Amino acid sequence: MPDFVNQLCYGDNLEVLRKMPDEIADLVYLDPPFNSARNYNLLFKQVKGGDSPAQIMAFEDTWQWSHRLYNEFMSDERNQPLWKLVQSLYDILGDSEMMAYVVMMAPRLLDLQQARHLGRP
Repeated sequence: MPDFVNQLCYGDNLEVLRKMPDEIADLVYLDPPFNSARNYNLLFKQVKGGDSPAQIMAFEDTWQWSHRLYNEFMSDERNQPLWKLVQSLYDILGDSEMMAYVVMMAPRLLDLQQARHLGRP
């Protein structure tokens, strides 16, 4: 198991969190997507400080509904405490951007709780 002491981890937070041992974090900061419907790029600077035409796509800030992600969420036993809530929301919201956000955020919040041990069983 990797040593996570004083380490900054980069990547999809769900994948990173699942590699961490329980109760490892003293603080958890979450900066979720805001559905700005924009693509964000990393811009590189030229030697003299001006923007370079070279850039790399960093992330898309959109919520897109996916039955695949919904089915993955509902089939994951770790998400069982939220199944009824998420199913009720789906019954109301259907295949929507807001439901996409719920399905994306819910498992991350569960894993953040475990990493930080914020709740009680």
